[in-house]
Amino acid sequence: MDGLRKARAEIDRIDAELAGLFEARMTAAVEIAAYKQANGLPIRDSARETEILARNTARIKDASLRPHYAAFQKALMACSRGYQAELLQTGDTRPLLNVHTAEGTYPVYLRRGALREAGRLLRLDRRVFLVTDEGVPSAYAQILAAQCGQVDCYTAPQGEASKSPAVLEALLSAMLQAGLTRSDCVLAVGGGVVGDLAGLAAALYQRGIDWYNCPTTTLSMVDSSIGGKTAINLCGTKNAVGAFAPPSAVLIDPDVLETLPRRQLVNGLAEAVKMGLTHNAALFARLEAPAGYGPIEDVIAACLRIKQAVVEADEREDGLRRVLNFGHTLGHGIEAAADGALLHGECVGLGMLPMCAPEVRARLRMVLQRLGLPTAIHSQAIDPKQVIAAAAHDKKAQATGEIQIVFVPEIGSYQFRRAGQELLRTMLDSLAGKEEPK
Repeated sequence: MDGLRKARAEIDRIDAELAGLFEARMTAAVEIAAYKQANGLPIRDSARETEILARNTARIKDASLRPHYAAFQKALMACSRGYQAELLQTGDTRPLLNVHTAEGTYPVYLRRGALREAGRLLRLDRRVFLVTDEGVPSAYAQILAAQCGQVDCYTAPQGEASKSPAVLEALLSAMLQAGLTRSDCVLAVGGGVVGDLAGLAAALYQRGIDWYNCPTTTLSMVDSSIGGKTAINLCGTKNAVGAFAPPSAVLIDPDVLETLPRRQLVNGLAEAVKMGLTHNAALFARLEAPAGYGPIEDVIAACLRIKQAVVEADEREDGLRRVLNFGHTLGHGIEAAADGALLHGECVGLGMLPMCAPEVRARLRMVLQRLGLPTAIHSQAIDPKQVIAAAAHDKKAQATGEIQIVFVPEIGSYQFRRAGQELLRTMLDSLAGKEEPK
């Protein structure tokens, strides 16, 4: 009995000492985290955590106790991270909007500096498979990786060619080799190509696992980041194979656009022009203003709200959602024929011009020119037959051979029409400086 009392007294003494040490540890941890936050450094340092765990576990002389100590140390670190996040949380953490789908709802966060908040806005305290490409600054992936529980990274080649069966297979193989389970997640960090590729891989792997979208280009922020459409190209046909796979959340940090080349920045604004022309005259007027369109986050937010309304009304593109294809009928054909010489947004801008009433077309042309987007094509560089052939194989083609197009009679409105290949050829000719379409 005396031995029991003595052992309990020893435990009480140690627990009291641990309580004091715990408080001191947490205070120091918060001070370090506050310094890191103020200096733009990632709060979590996975490499240091691993080093501490290994070093301290080795100090346990009884080998049978080492696994238990390791579990204790991991739990302590997790508790410390949670406490830091609680104390350092600043500003409104509510999302800009919540997109409702048949499968549930996912939040869309839009704020400057959001990249460094990913650890508390997304569920990254688990195994994360981070997918990016060679064109995305590695610093972005590093900032996000530092906030993950466990992380594996896959870097795809840059460009539209990565939306292929071969790259998709390589990505799925890497996910399998990493041992991902259904409780793990994929984190897409990049433009529309990365989002399409990573989202489709997540939809296919083990019949579907969580994925988060962190777009890093204007184009992906204003358009492809929400809506849940994922795809790869097949046999020269754009987005021929894909799935509707809504992300678990979308994280948009406009600060990353500061590293984007000017051409890539305005490439994405073509999709914003599309949104304004079809749905929001005020947004188009903002883009049209001689003084400039103002803070880019305001443009992104306006586009996201338009797309949210459309995709919630028609998630599977059975009708209304086809309005988002405005400019894409000829645009996809031009993009295929240009073979990389023109960017997606540049092709969409060209594809919009013939699909407008003359008065709208004149204003659109001025906006595209002001943004630095092309307003004409050179037939010697782009084969018209190839453009029409690509358009004919587009997903929007009807069984009759006609293609449903979106036409803008006046800014802020649209109509669905059908066009045959002859009319498309006439429209294409207008972009080469020939007769204007009626």
